[in-house]
This record gives sequence, structure tokens and C-alpha cells, in this order.
Amino acid sequence: MKPSNLSYKLLKVSIHLFSFMPLGYMVFAVVTQSRLLGADPQEKVLHLMGVWSLIFLLVTLTLTPINRILKCPIIIRFRRAFGLYSAFYLLLHITTFFVFYLELDIAQLLEETIERPYITLGMLAAILMMSLSFTSTKAIQRKMGVKWKQLHQSIYLIGALAIAHFIWQSKSDLNEPLWYLIWLIFVLGYRLFYKYKTSQG
Repeated sequence: MKPSNLSYKLLKVSIHLFSFMPLGYMVFAVVTQSRLLGADPQEKVLHLMGVWSLIFLLVTLTLTPINRILKCPIIIRFRRAFGLYSAFYLLLHITTFFVFYLELDIAQLLEETIERPYITLGMLAAILMMSLSFTSTKAIQRKMGVKWKQLHQSIYLIGALAIAHFIWQSKSDLNEPLWYLIWLIFVLGYRLFYKYKTSQG
């Protein structure tokens, strides 16, 4: 059964409001100098922007399994939106690092990217993510054809790079990134299972 226009619009508004909540929280906490940011506000903002980028990326990957399991095709309409929100928070993550840690020093950014492997992985993920964002429109999808689908399958590689970046920079505290790794393994496992199941007829 197709959703009514009203229910679809309400769901759309709710999703966009939810997607801006992490940013709203950060802005409020920074403006009010809230204790929620802890002793190192810059580190907290950097961390949360990166985490929310990863969460939106994993949500994007999870929508297809949810649709196939629960038969809820309406959620697929928001796959592009969640992907773009992931790219948006990723840009905020990189901007926070570039502005507050490197003080807009491009040479230092290049040096850090080359010398620190976890930053190298993060930048590779960012480049791929921006490529997906810039080619996410229907017009570009039609123009690229099969190549568009091949490019956008790299979202799984982006997820792997992002989590490797997270684990590597976390050092001894691996509890949080491991939960996201389990999430990624689940969606990848489901994708492989579904592919095998359909190939068997």
C-alpha cells in the first residue's frame, strides 16, 4: 500500500529534523559553553561530527535490508538524503580538524595526511564520499548509467575506511568503534546472503 502524501511529508520533515539535531546540539553546547562538551570542547565536537557522519552512512546502508525484511519501500526514498547528511557531517568533521587543530594550514594538512595513516584512511573515505555526493542526482545517474552503480557501490568501502580510521585513532579505547564495525559487518553480511539467495533462485 502506497503511503499518503501527508504521511510521506510528515515522515520527510521528521527525518530532516532528526538529521539536524546533532548539529543543533553542538551549536547550543558551544554557544552556551555547556559542560556537555567536557574539558576539551574541540575534541568533543570533532569526535561527534565524525561519529554522526558514520551513523548516517551506516543508516544509509541499512535501509535496503530493512526494506527487504519488513517490506517498507517508503524508506528507500530517504537513502540519498541520509547519504548526503553523512557527507555533510563528514565535512563538518574535516572542517573542525582543519580550522581548530591545523589553523587553516594547508601544508600541515597535507603533511598530516601523508604521515598519519589513520588520517590517510579518513581522507580517502572523504574523497570517495564527496564523489558519491556530487554524483547523487537523477540527471548524473542517467548520464553515467552502469558506471554510476559501480561508483556508488564504493559506499561499502567508505564504511570500512571510516571504521578503520575510527579504530586506528581510538588506540586503546575500542569499545565504541567496534559497535559500528559489527553494524557494518551485519549489512555486508546481509548483502552477501541476499546475493547468494537470489543467485540460487
